[in-house]
This record gives sequence, C-alpha cells and structure tokens, in this order.
Amino acid sequence: MSVDARSPSNMRPSTLHLPRGNWATVLECLCAHFPAIAPAVWQARMARGRVLDAHGQPITLQTAYREGLKVHYFREVPAETPIPFEERVLHVDEHLLVADKPHFLPVMPAGEYVEQTLQARLAKRLGNADLVPLHRIDRHTAGLVLFSTNRQSRGQYQALFRLRQMEKCYEALAPALPHLTFPLLRTTRLDAAEPFFRMQEVTGEANTETRIDVAQRLGEHWLYRLYPVTGKKHQLRVHLAALGAPILNDPFYPQVTDAPGVPDDYSKPLKLLAKGLSFIDPLTGERRSFESQLSLL
Repeated sequence: MSVDARSPSNMRPSTLHLPRGNWATVLECLCAHFPAIAPAVWQARMARGRVLDAHGQPITLQTAYREGLKVHYFREVPAETPIPFEERVLHVDEHLLVADKPHFLPVMPAGEYVEQTLQARLAKRLGNADLVPLHRIDRHTAGLVLFSTNRQSRGQYQALFRLRQMEKCYEALAPALPHLTFPLLRTTRLDAAEPFFRMQEVTGEANTETRIDVAQRLGEHWLYRLYPVTGKKHQLRVHLAALGAPILNDPFYPQVTDAPGVPDDYSKPLKLLAKGLSFIDPLTGERRSFESQLSLL
C-alpha cells in the first residue's frame, strides 16, 4: 500500500533545524542526520514537494545547506501493515471528538505507523487535518481518546490534563489479590528501565498515584477499576504488576515476552481499557462524561 501524499495524516509535517556541519546541500545534511533513510527516498520526496523550507517553498536537490535552516518534511511509510480493528466515534462537536480506540492501534504517528493510527484514520474520515489528540494511551490499551477539533479552544482542554482536572477511569483484568484490602492507593516513584520501552518502581519521592478498586471477583482473575491521578508512562501496568497482579496478556510486565518488531498476536490483547472520562467543560462550565462501549469480558 503506497502512501497518499494528500492524506490528512501527512498534511502535518515534522520539522528539523539543520545542525552545524560541513555539508554543501540540504540533501547531504538530511542523509547524514537520518542514516536509516536512503538518499533516494529524500530525492523522491523533494521531487514530489514533500520537503519544504520555513516559508513553505520546496527544497530541491541543489538547495544550499545553512546551519539552523528550518526544514519541514513529511513522514512516509511506504508499506504499512493494516491493523484489522476499527475505531468508533462516540461524540463529535465543534471543539471535541471522543473515540473508542481498539487494541493494537497507535494514537499518533510514530516509528512504522503513519496511516495506521487513530489520528490519521479520524483525520481522513472527518477531513480535518488539524485534529489533535489531547492525551495518549498505549498502543496495546483500548478505550477512550479525546481529540481537539478546534485549535482556538485546544489550549483550554489541554489544560484539563495538565492541571489534573480530567477524571479518568480504567478497567483491567488481572490475577486476584485476596490478601489485600480494597480500595487501595498506590503511590510510588517510576523511572526508566531496561529495555528502554519499560518503566520500573524505584526508591525516592513518589511521582505516581493510582487508586485501585475491585469491580468484579471472577475466580482466579478479578476485574479492577483504576483511577490514575498522575499519568506516567505504563503507570497502571507497573502498579498492578508490582502488587502481584500483572494485567493479562501484558507483553512488558513483569517480564518482556514480546519485543518491539515482533508481529502482534491479535488473539491476546492487553486486558486494559480506558473506560471513562469526566470533566468540567472549560467553555460551558458543565460536567461532561464519556464511557467506552468496549468491554474486557
């Protein structure tokens, strides 16, 4: 599947300020800065007007290098593997869009994913290249994602997350913890771990906080409700694993069982769902609540 240069996901470029060096042309600099991208790829992008300067003018093979020059370029993945699960739009108005994201679908373009992302799919469906997610959930996690549809009001909704005024509820299916008393509060310090894509609890002042309760006791596995106050990477996955109840089908915790680059096993989705979002609308002052229509059971 070839990338459509006109698709909404490719209408928002990445930007590079050229670093110091001895290159004669912008092309030479880009090839050196991105060694994984073949020169022929940059040449083809330039020929199609996919590399621009700060004024939106095409950069050519002959454009002279200059330190600090702002270069806009459009990421392209020539052959993405389709992700066979569909998102669902639960609500859309002049300011917000709420979507139910399926497991395995990334929220935003990154790495090998450009068109097969929630943002790209929704931008194409709505014809709105300015659609921007207000927060993210992991590719392995399903559930609610809130998007801004209007740049004029975007900052006011982004502030809800920054100021922790967005109430979030997740559900997770994980081993039973009959020896613990619920609800409980998990407050620990998370930091980077090895491999690079993992997190871990370390000693020090807490920088994460999650309230954990039990929704259903289902024998050897329980359905937990998780209410994160903070939003650190993999916070819920690490907290449950640390309690002795790693989320079912988690490929990273407590041990890595599925490294990046290995094809997804669609029969084993991570049993973690962003179930609910609730907040006071900064424009109207009214309380708004949304709930995922997906289920882990």
